[in-house]
Amino acid sequence: MKRIKVIISALLLAGIIAISCSEDFLEVAPQASFSQEVLENETGVQAALISAYSMLDGWQNDGSAFQSQPWPNSSSNWIFGSVASDDAHKGSTPSDQPEILEVELFRWAPGNTYFDSKWRAMYEGISRANTALNLLANAEDIANPNPIAAEARFLRAHYHFDLWKLWVNVPYMLETYDPLEKRSNTDDDVISLIIQDLQFAADNLPATQGEIGRASEGAARAYLGKAYLYNQDFANAKQEFDLVVNSGLYELLPSVADIFTAELENAGEHLFSIQASANDGSTNGANGNWGDRLAYPHEGSPFGCCGFHQPSQNLVNAHKTDPNGLPLLDTFDDSDVTITDPVDPRLDWTVGRDDVPFKEWGPHQSFWIRDRNWAGPYSQKKFLPAPGDASLVGWRPEQLSPINVPIIRYADVLLMLAEAEVELGNLERARELVNMVRTRAGQSAIGPDGLSTSLDDSGITWATYNVGTYDDPWTDTDLARKAVRHERRLELALEGHRFFDLKRWGVASEVLNNYLTTEAETRAYLSDSNGFEDRHMRLPIPSLQIELNKVEGGSLYTQNPGY
Repeated sequence: MKRIKVIISALLLAGIIAISCSEDFLEVAPQASFSQEVLENETGVQAALISAYSMLDGWQNDGSAFQSQPWPNSSSNWIFGSVASDDAHKGSTPSDQPEILEVELFRWAPGNTYFDSKWRAMYEGISRANTALNLLANAEDIANPNPIAAEARFLRAHYHFDLWKLWVNVPYMLETYDPLEKRSNTDDDVISLIIQDLQFAADNLPATQGEIGRASEGAARAYLGKAYLYNQDFANAKQEFDLVVNSGLYELLPSVADIFTAELENAGEHLFSIQASANDGSTNGANGNWGDRLAYPHEGSPFGCCGFHQPSQNLVNAHKTDPNGLPLLDTFDDSDVTITDPVDPRLDWTVGRDDVPFKEWGPHQSFWIRDRNWAGPYSQKKFLPAPGDASLVGWRPEQLSPINVPIIRYADVLLMLAEAEVELGNLERARELVNMVRTRAGQSAIGPDGLSTSLDDSGITWATYNVGTYDDPWTDTDLARKAVRHERRLELALEGHRFFDLKRWGVASEVLNNYLTTEAETRAYLSDSNGFEDRHMRLPIPSLQIELNKVEGGSLYTQNPGY
């Protein structure tokens, strides 16, 4: 199941269109239909489930009325998780995709079409998961329905979790709801319902799946732990993470270089990933992470477009280390990195810097940046394919990557567990977990050929790499908390977590407003922002959704405060 959506049949699509459209489009007449009874069997249920998996990348490229935009719906959440944070800038040029600039500058308005597109894509995924559950309820040829229901409920929880992280007040759509029913966005305890779905999934999914890409028990338990963590329930979060760690099924890959490769993208580090592929016969390479294709170096590079998702100076500086290889937790942004500063080697696995090998594509060049004076000199590189792995079809085919997008990987689990341990007072266990991740970080640096090498390779002339472990016992909770959070930033940089982490830690206003002030010294356009305010803890409910949910002239949706 390398790329799940490839196998959706025309018959299924016709049936799904007929019985499972998003509530945004309830007035659209189906173009073709089959009775629901035709699909109430194992074949129909599995096809419906595959259809629900297929929305994980947020990209519905079927030419229908439900067509979604790829960029805001990207499974990596690069716009809402990275550009909205101190990790990255919009990039490219000021006038290209201005909706993203509004996100970065916190000029959030209900009419921003990117917000509506994300909303619609997630509810389309929910609708498909619920269709699978409804078909399953009437399928008589399935002896044990629980594992299939667990997959559908896992997916439903995932889509709702993405919505909840962004908007908080969103309708939780169960399979029992009439699809014609208009729902309020203020009635549900959304995180509790997410936890219920994930608990069912964890209790009923197998430890391993026969087909790559399907959710497993470990994925569900890790996600359940994450939901508890976001809900500040650290004891239950620890319980779930411990079960994952103690299962023996997962491990850190030997090198940071191994994580984002086509060869090892489903290896022991990856609990759940959105499957991608290239050159698989799909139209225009549609299975190659379309939502991330703007986030490649621009003209003159091997990729040819488009220069979005440019790492911030603040993120680059965060990789500076002291003589012992430990991060400068409080002072890293006092000055910009120079070639003489020791840095964590993860910097050059994450950020494209001039004259540093860009994977195996040769050194990053200054002319790969579309507008250096505006958004700076850096490119992101985690999700980019190696030569030979890129697509051969479609517009700028080199942009279409077969690299999976991880939703939860083992390093993420270890650091979430470390966070829970800190809050529960188990500082030494937290230190042990952080050191596991840091030890792996020290196993390799990027070499002159773009491949993995040792940190002291004499061919490395562009940096001095140094990363060490925390060898002194942790006795200060505040210092331990700061160290875990900084480690999480370094390890998961540009993977779409940062903005949501800052929000749930309660530090978004302080961190982001300080960042905007300091970063504006080199990225002048950031001074146009009025900064992060309390209202930015939630996106505005899209104007279109408010209009679509009117009953007798009044909307059932309540706009989030401040919009």
